[in-house]
Formats: sequence, structure tokens, C-alpha cells
Amino acid sequence: MKVILDNGHGVDTHGKRSPDGMFLEYAYTRKITKLVLTKLKRKGIEAVRLVPEENDILLRDRVKRANDICKSGGKGTILVSIHCNAMGDGEEWMPARGWSVYVAKTASEQSCRLATCLAKRAISKNVIVRYESSNQLYWKSNLYICKKTECPAVLVENFFMDNREDVDFMLSQEGMDCSTEIIVEGIMDYINTPDTGK
Repeated sequence: MKVILDNGHGVDTHGKRSPDGMFLEYAYTRKITKLVLTKLKRKGIEAVRLVPEENDILLRDRVKRANDICKSGGKGTILVSIHCNAMGDGEEWMPARGWSVYVAKTASEQSCRLATCLAKRAISKNVIVRYESSNQLYWKSNLYICKKTECPAVLVENFFMDNREDVDFMLSQEGMDCSTEIIVEGIMDYINTPDTGK
């Protein structure tokens, strides 16, 4: 089993911050990624950071890195891309709140199962969870990292960086613990859930 952790965006990516500039997505996702990686390794799970750099890496280069790891890691490899959501252009506070997870429109059964495990863990934390329907606890979208990666892949949106309440939560210790635990516990649930092989 190998887990690829992709921390979203870089220090040089335009926008990707709260309207007051107090929250920076690149910094937050790197912090959460490091926490997830440490906790997984303590559980005996091999985990790697896809983007150790501070600057943004092109999606095609991220995918190439991920697919190289998939080939060497074998069938058990999965990818979790860690991001934060936004409703607007970053200039003003917006009303949308909550946590969500995405898979590709052509996602495999394993990708959907991983997304479901993560969403169920988020629901168990009593946070606002956004999903398409009660029968599908994730969103389907043509996100490049999910669509092009040759292993089960999901993209997590850890709340909204342009919502005051979500930002306050994410910057708190409780919020950082919550974001980390959702991913770690969801991955462990995926690992421990029988694969139907579909």
C-alpha cells in the first residue's frame, strides 16, 4: 500500500487565499499534507508527498510524477489531492461553507470507494459536508489530477477559504486536527474495506 499526497497549488499561484489574506491555501495544504503523512507513517502506511516544492508545479508534471509512483508502487497505490474550496474570486467573503471530495467523471470503483470513505469520516466529525446526493457522497468532475492519474484518485476540498466561519475553523487547532483526521481515518477505512474488484 502506498499513498500519494498532493498538496494543492503553490506560493506563486494567483489568488488562493482568504479575502483578508490571513489564510493561504498553499501553506495550509502543505501543513495538512505533512500531518497526514506523519500519521500514516506511524500506522505503518507508506506515504509520499507529490510536490515537496513551495512553488506551483504544472498539472501535467504532477500527473507524470504520480503515474511514475503508481507504476513502482503497484496495485495498492492511491492518490489524495488536498485543496481548499472557494465560491468567489477571493475579493470578498462568501456564504458557501463545508467540506467535499471529488472524483473524475470516469472514476473507477476504487476511486469512488475512497471518496465515500473520506466523506463518511467527514460526516462523522459533524462538519458541513457537501455532496451530490445521499446515494453519492462525492462530486464527479473532470479534474485533471483525478482524470489522468493511473491509480485510484480523489481531490479533497477542505472547507471554503472565502467564508469567515470556515477560515476561522481551519486556522484553529480543532480545524487542523479535523482536516487531518478526515483524510487519515478515511484512508484507513479504505484500506480496511474489502475491495469488490469492480
